[in-house]
Amino acid sequence: MPDEPPDSNIEARNEASVRKAFEGWTAGGNVFADLLAPDVTWTIHGSGPVAGTYRGLKDFVDRASVPLVSRLATPLKPVVHHIWARGDRVIIRFDASATTTSGAPYRNRFVWIFKMKDGSVVEAEAFLDLVAYQQVVDNNEPRQQ
Repeated sequence: MPDEPPDSNIEARNEASVRKAFEGWTAGGNVFADLLAPDVTWTIHGSGPVAGTYRGLKDFVDRASVPLVSRLATPLKPVVHHIWARGDRVIIRFDASATTTSGAPYRNRFVWIFKMKDGSVVEAEAFLDLVAYQQVVDNNEPRQQ
């Protein structure tokens, strides 16, 4: 039996890591804590206040994730449509939804592109509807902590 090409092992491991993290997220876990390296570089493409590049897990969570998540009354639930892995890259196409603190629905579609190293995301690019994101931030009060 011929040896498996080395890249296919990396691809399989990376895809499995991402799939496991998304399954954990669906069950109530923290996908960012499960996947992102502490020094991750995360870029949100598009235009609007949240678009830009974040340096480090804390910077990304504090400035991009918390403004949205704090205005959701229910956890954001992902529905994964596809996960593709090639070399050190993993692409995830998913939808996610929740209920805002004002009781309105929040729905968005996402494409995340990850560069993986040793099972963690070291670089990420995110594509989503930034208008829908910003409407939640602008029109809902944060939950009381």
